[in-house]
Amino acid sequence: MSTATYTVKGMTCGHCVSSVKEEVGEVPGVTGVEVDLATGLLTVGSESPIDEAKIVAAVEEAGYEVAIPS
Repeated sequence: MSTATYTVKGMTCGHCVSSVKEEVGEVPGVTGVEVDLATGLLTVGSESPIDEAKIVAAVEEAGYEVAIPS
């Protein structure tokens, strides 16, 4: 199993968390999604590596932004 962690910006409540979990959970290959509202951390589990762009697109579809480390 593979996991990847992202930081989501703009979440303020439980509904935000639900929206992100729902959208990311629909990405093909994703087997698990955990979102921590306090830290903004999004952890994505999958059987094989998933294209980061698909995860970022799913978060944006939910109305939020992924903080890309520089």
